[in-house]
Amino acid sequence: MPFRRAPAAGPRFAADWLIVGLGNPGEEYARTRHNVGFWVINTLAKRAATQPKAVGSLMQIGVGTLQGRRVALVKPKTYMNASGKAVAQALQWTGCDLPHTIVIYDDLDLQPGQLRVRAGGGHGGHNGLKSIAQHAGLEFVRLRIGIGRPSVGGDPSWDPDVVAEWVLSPPSPAERELLDAAVQRAADAVETIITAGVEAAAAAFNRKA
Repeated sequence: MPFRRAPAAGPRFAADWLIVGLGNPGEEYARTRHNVGFWVINTLAKRAATQPKAVGSLMQIGVGTLQGRRVALVKPKTYMNASGKAVAQALQWTGCDLPHTIVIYDDLDLQPGQLRVRAGGGHGGHNGLKSIAQHAGLEFVRLRIGIGRPSVGGDPSWDPDVVAEWVLSPPSPAERELLDAAVQRAADAVETIITAGVEAAAAAFNRKA
């Protein structure tokens, strides 16, 4: 009987789209501005009827269906500045490429609750994106959620210590209301990206207040 090679195993979490929310692991960071990407993944998980679970040391991952597409939802278990390690592994585990990867993260230079969708671009000084650039590249779709920039004496601040305290603090009740609404719109934007494309999502969501 001739020898037959066993068929190669497919990706561990095969999906049409990889969707990554950036944030920091741990209960102490769960409600901070920097974790808004995690909030969107939690919302998408409910819509996709899945629950990201810890697999290995780098991520929580869950696979479900959105708008008829198989999606892998990921929350890195690394801290923000090492997110690229989780993204690189998730790309291998899902079989997705960067153009079919959506990364969701906070943005200091957008007003709280504003959204911006675009494909490709630089890292803009964001530590999570710097890490992804190092380990995987930057040719992914990005969905930014505004958290506003802190001010000192009424003027916007770029002081690293002031910014760090801001992003790692919970928003005020009024800001939280804006961000909760933005999280739902961001989840809608993700569904639009995977069904109608980036340009359609940008046209629909980039100017919504």
